[in-house]
Amino acid sequence: MDIYKINDIAKLITGNPYVGRGIVIGKTPDGTQAVTAYFIMGRSENSRNRIFTETDGEVFTEPFDRSKVQDPSLIIYAAVRQLDNRLIVTNGDQTDTIYDGLAYGKTFSEALTSRCFEPDGPNFTPRISGMLTFANDDFTYEMSILKSIDEVGSDCARYTFSYPSKAGLGHFLHTYVTDGNPIPTFQGEPERVAMLDDIDAFSEQLWNALDENNKISLYVRYTDLKSGSVSEALINKNR
Repeated sequence: MDIYKINDIAKLITGNPYVGRGIVIGKTPDGTQAVTAYFIMGRSENSRNRIFTETDGEVFTEPFDRSKVQDPSLIIYAAVRQLDNRLIVTNGDQTDTIYDGLAYGKTFSEALTSRCFEPDGPNFTPRISGMLTFANDDFTYEMSILKSIDEVGSDCARYTFSYPSKAGLGHFLHTYVTDGNPIPTFQGEPERVAMLDDIDAFSEQLWNALDENNKISLYVRYTDLKSGSVSEALINKNR
């Protein structure tokens, strides 16, 4: 097994009906841009009834049809927020927990100590989070997964991974292994994946690899490390 292999993300996803929600963070092969991506999938009508919206650089999940909303507590949240030189992306309202913690001087991992997996047994969906810290025309990044320590949700296991940015390399963290009942939780370290220089090509690669029946929305952001300029791609299955 080649532990340093850099995978094609499409090959990791294609044919897998349900990887859940996913975060990708990395650097383009030419070394000039930071890459951030977040996607959501869903199996229930309530979960599928969503779109991404973007306002002033922040990304939110919102109902597509408000008349069909059953339980907004775990599906409506700010997915992407920025505080000073730090960009936060998560799969739940812990985005705000991290943002508020940073504002009070906490670190990324310290802010998350107050949170655990989602209370949706028997699946106990993991909370996954990422944060990029920009400085000196470069960036570092952290990723976190909070998940149940056992099949009954008796306690929370917390894992944080810290990375320097390397040209062409990204890391992919998602909530589930594949579909199931209950749905099996992601295992191990974030997966090493190849980045692309072109935002449209990367967005298309990722969106097309996701299962057609279960994919809902995708947001991709490229940040130029010298100028700070941002390019965005946003795709909603519900339009």
